[in-house]
Amino acid sequence: MEKRRISAAAAVLAALVVVPTAVWAQQSDFHGYGYGPHMMGWGGGWYGMILGPIFMILVLVAVIAAVILLVRWLGGPLQSGAHSHDAPRGQKPLEILKLRFARGEIDKDEYEERRRVLGD
Repeated sequence: MEKRRISAAAAVLAALVVVPTAVWAQQSDFHGYGYGPHMMGWGGGWYGMILGPIFMILVLVAVIAAVILLVRWLGGPLQSGAHSHDAPRGQKPLEILKLRFARGEIDKDEYEERRRVLGD
């Protein structure tokens, strides 16, 4: 399953690199492009100066969002506050106590005292 995730991530990353490169490499047969009062070919280009930065920011936000989603997807679900000594859900308190004693986290006296408190 992990190999499938890595291959999918590699395919997405390759698409993010290859598609813009292919678009940039295309030559345009756009008439009217050149210097002069209509050098943008759109009647002055004033809205290109306004919309250009807006689209640049939108593309940057989209790329950052795609990277974040890809990293979160590859990393799996987030577990906030999870520690190595936390017990999995569904374990009974006595089983947890036995595990802690077996790991050496508590000594025999503490184990016996807590077992009495738990009612075994």
